[in-house]
Amino acid sequence: MAKKKKTTSKKKTPRTKRLFVLSKQQKVLLGSLFMLLGVMLLFSFISYFFTWQADQSELGILNNRDAPAENWLNKFGSHVGNFFIYEGFGVSAFILAVLITLTGAYLFFDYAKKQLKRFWFWGILVMIWLSVFFGFFSETSSLLSGVIGYETNDYLQDYLGLIGTICVMVFLAIVYLVLRLNVTPDKVSAYFKSVKKDVASDFSSEEDTVSQTDYEKDVVATLVSEENTPSELTIEKTVEEPVLKSDVQEVIASEDAVAMEVEQIKEEDEVDTMSKKLVEDFGQFDPTLELSNFKFPSIELLKDYTAGQGITINQEELEENKNRIVDTLSNYKIGISNIKATVGPTVTLYEIVPEAGIRISKIKNLEDDIALSLSALGIRIIAPIPGRGTIGIEVPNKNPKIVSMRSVIASPKFQNAEMELPIAFGKTISNETFVADLAKMPHLLMAGATGQGKSVGLNAILTSLLYKKHPAEVKFVLVDPKKVELTLFNKIERHYLAKLPDTEEAIITDTNKVINTLNSLCIEMDARYDLLKDAMVRNIKEYNVKFKNRKLNPNDGHRFLPYIVLVIDEFADLIMTAGKEVETPIARLAQLARAIGIHLIVATQRPSVNVITGIIKANFPARIAFRVTSKIDSRTILDNSGADQLIGRGDMLYTQGNDLTRLQCAFVDTPEVADITDYIGSQKAYPDAHLLPEYVSEEGGTTLDNNVDERDALFRDAAEVLVIAQQGSASLLQRKLKLGYNRAGRIIDQLEAAGVVGPFEGSKARQVLVPTIEALNQLLNNE
Repeated sequence: MAKKKKTTSKKKTPRTKRLFVLSKQQKVLLGSLFMLLGVMLLFSFISYFFTWQADQSELGILNNRDAPAENWLNKFGSHVGNFFIYEGFGVSAFILAVLITLTGAYLFFDYAKKQLKRFWFWGILVMIWLSVFFGFFSETSSLLSGVIGYETNDYLQDYLGLIGTICVMVFLAIVYLVLRLNVTPDKVSAYFKSVKKDVASDFSSEEDTVSQTDYEKDVVATLVSEENTPSELTIEKTVEEPVLKSDVQEVIASEDAVAMEVEQIKEEDEVDTMSKKLVEDFGQFDPTLELSNFKFPSIELLKDYTAGQGITINQEELEENKNRIVDTLSNYKIGISNIKATVGPTVTLYEIVPEAGIRISKIKNLEDDIALSLSALGIRIIAPIPGRGTIGIEVPNKNPKIVSMRSVIASPKFQNAEMELPIAFGKTISNETFVADLAKMPHLLMAGATGQGKSVGLNAILTSLLYKKHPAEVKFVLVDPKKVELTLFNKIERHYLAKLPDTEEAIITDTNKVINTLNSLCIEMDARYDLLKDAMVRNIKEYNVKFKNRKLNPNDGHRFLPYIVLVIDEFADLIMTAGKEVETPIARLAQLARAIGIHLIVATQRPSVNVITGIIKANFPARIAFRVTSKIDSRTILDNSGADQLIGRGDMLYTQGNDLTRLQCAFVDTPEVADITDYIGSQKAYPDAHLLPEYVSEEGGTTLDNNVDERDALFRDAAEVLVIAQQGSASLLQRKLKLGYNRAGRIIDQLEAAGVVGPFEGSKARQVLVPTIEALNQLLNNE
């Protein structure tokens, strides 16, 4: 039942946020309506005090157009004034008109509404209090209190008497003074003391001026009486400026009787900086302004695969597994003092506390035996569980539950996450939503065998960011060598994707374009670091805050920097085809790009050491491992075993450099991704995708034209390698110069055009036409 209640609250939360959001046009229209209505009420109330007697007889005939009304707003003014003043709150009804006008101003100018709520709360209370207060004098003037004030005052006096009513009114006045105006006895006494001190200081200053003038005369007379020449004594004094005692004392203290004029320098006034003035005039810079009407995808676009049902606990299964675990351990003379089960969506964790004297390694070695006794695949033993002092045995459930993407997106942990790039991966064994910040990882490495959930995991990551970040805040660079996994995201190209200039498709499938894009990201990284250096900040978060506060000038090249997330779906394919040309820029980005907001997500189905090299692993502390086939692959990904014991279908292990966490990845199907991208793609977008810096390759030409200027930078080195080996093959260049296949092939074509090697001869190596290095130098120098 608790689960259903939680799910219901998740569904309602997003709708409530969207229900009362007004556009700027609606705020202006509604604000002007309230301001004009408030002004009309003010005029009708003011006029009512002069015309109420003349209009009293006409109040009952509102529908008669010929009936005269003296109020400035005619019949409307006379009826409204009678309703709010005579029959309502009396003279205090003016507060209501002021509040309505103030509300219109707040809406019209789009001020923060928090202060407006306080105005309404205290304004209504003051209006009622004044109405009841004027009820004491209602016999002389009924317009002061109105019917409500008079009747309320009369009711209070019937039960409390006159003195009791006065006491209640005084107490309410004190409440207002203390809570609203922050008036306390110590502040009142301090105020009177300061007034008394100011009066006393003004009086004493007048006496000091008179006495100082007399004192000055005495001093001058004393100094002149001593045998001093006029040149040794110079006192410039005007009648209007009285000399202070301290000045005269300085004159007396001087041995040679020379007066010194002391000029007091005033402190310079602080001048508001240009950035503060810009913020005051225009507000903070809003990067989302161009797409201010952008709407995030609705939660209804995601399917609820659990049909609102929580985890069902099979008591028989739990008891059976517990007995088998206890029996298996007892067969090896391992006693258990306590056992506890935590049921998750796909796996149940059995925590056991062994009896004293039992070695943990002995239990760890029984992993296969326990799996055999339970007849289950994917038994994993955690010995011990960090921070608990127990040993964990993870056993797959017979009837696993699907963790829907909808359930994790709607969870409070994700909706209320104060992270830069929040990602909802799925749920833990204890059925808690697991949310991590990509900006803190700062890069993520994913690996697993074919069909174990990598592509679904990538979709879950991208879906999380689409539900949380505005298009102005994050951009994706998607690399899909398989050409089919990420094609759905083409629909949001002009919202969220980034690409090279003069490129037709934003999703990269060609290896050459991958190399250019990676090098372009390196250029963008260097440019961003220059911006951070000029702004004197350390990371992208501080930079964007400074830019929003208008402390950075766009004329100097500064701009709002969105986060860039590079996603590579099959890294092994790139390493096979391009080698160092891909690994080098990726390693550079992984080492340096975290501070300037470029984050990498790399997935592969071949977790071998020649794909996930030491450089890659060193800069990817956050790892996700889906099920693999061997312990070696598990250690390659996680530096630990366990991934070979997973059960597949989204079962995964996550680590960020410390402990392993077992998760069930949230399932988001292709139709759901299609609906989300259709929803976003149908909205107003930017004119084009986010353009990355243009990258000009250092490689030579790609045709057989013998153009010296277009040759590869390694052309001469490659020629020397082939002449020395007398073997013309691209594979030889790959090994000797550590090149990718494509670049080595282009160099071979250039060498053929230059006459160094012969034409292509099928499976045989090309013939080298230059016999020696001297001949090669002569050939190249003659060109």
